[in-house]
Amino acid sequence: MPTHAPPAAPGPARRWDVFARARTTLDALEHLAGGFGTAVLALVVLLSAVVTALACLVGVGLPLVPVALRGVRAVAGRERARLSRWGPEIIDPEPAPSGLRAALADPATRRELGWVATHAVLGLFLSLAGLTLPLNAVRDLTFPLWWRLLPPDEAATASMGFWTVRDLPGALGVGALGLGWIAVTMLLTPGMARLQAWFGRRLLAPDPGTDLALRVAQLTATRAAALDAHAAELRRIERSLHDGTQNRIVAVTVLLGAARRAVARDPADAKAILERAQDAAEQALAELRGVVRSILPPVLTDRSLSDALTGLAVGCPVPCRIDADVPVRCAASVEATAYFVVAEALTNIARHSRARHVVVRVRRRDDRLHLQITDDGRGGANELSGSGIVGIRNRTEAHDGTFMLDSPTGGPTTLTVSLPCGS
Repeated sequence: MPTHAPPAAPGPARRWDVFARARTTLDALEHLAGGFGTAVLALVVLLSAVVTALACLVGVGLPLVPVALRGVRAVAGRERARLSRWGPEIIDPEPAPSGLRAALADPATRRELGWVATHAVLGLFLSLAGLTLPLNAVRDLTFPLWWRLLPPDEAATASMGFWTVRDLPGALGVGALGLGWIAVTMLLTPGMARLQAWFGRRLLAPDPGTDLALRVAQLTATRAAALDAHAAELRRIERSLHDGTQNRIVAVTVLLGAARRAVARDPADAKAILERAQDAAEQALAELRGVVRSILPPVLTDRSLSDALTGLAVGCPVPCRIDADVPVRCAASVEATAYFVVAEALTNIARHSRARHVVVRVRRRDDRLHLQITDDGRGGANELSGSGIVGIRNRTEAHDGTFMLDSPTGGPTTLTVSLPCGS
């Protein structure tokens, strides 16, 4: 006789589903709130476009056309940025044409006008309806707490006029309806947020070839940045060898020649000269090792990126803390770039920031290596100051990475770099 295993207890799984649904609902409400802002802007732009079109009919609105088109493009750009934060990136199109005829012939402008009209009406409605649901839930859930504060000569009509509350049981009934509003909110708002975003993703997406063309342009720029970074690295190595190691070796040669001439006439003087030559040779070797380590630190190969960064922190004049969590090694070129970024950043901080403390955070998430260097210095760093920030940007972009610098006057300064681990 076959036996059947008892079903698993549904309690934890159901609780997990409720929590997941609650998070999805909160995300949807956040999307609807953001969509409400762009919907209001779209409504303003739509009204201005209608006024401009009516003015064109009487021959006085043509000067307003460029302004209206820029308004449409600006609001559409904000919506593209908003949608890109919650999903796949939507790339901005080429600048909008200024003339009315050229604008009407431009597919991107026509789609933006269609989105403005749709979002100003349907998008605004979805935002208002979606945001009203949790407000109704809060109102009804808290109704038993404040219904007695209503004027005694007025009956409290609650829950959209379903009944009139005259006593505490009626108020508790309204509070129970608040649970129903929560269920309706969790059921409807995710779909409302998706519907609101669908029109933007449908109408504001670029032509199929635009993404490829922009990607080609981006790769061309990153290739140029890689060549510039390579040339700058070669210049740095040449400068280090020419100004340091080469001069030391020349000094060794001169001292050896002087020692050879002094051997016959004054052996004691020759011994002192040979000691100076030995010191110069040791200094040349030390500088040569420094140049080799700057190209690719051996600790990166022998140990790990965390250990290499710890070595940088130990040698930094400013107290530095390394917070690294990289359980899996990245490509050698990526780790070398990360090492260069941190080394250059710590050098800049020691020279210019007057900071008292530095924190370097390294994480690997979603197959990307994220670096964040924060100091409590005076701030005001920028790429025009000649402090090596341009080199950090070029080295980062050469690996198809992203670079961001936030350095307000007075500090703190935060440098953020993200690199693809497979580069």
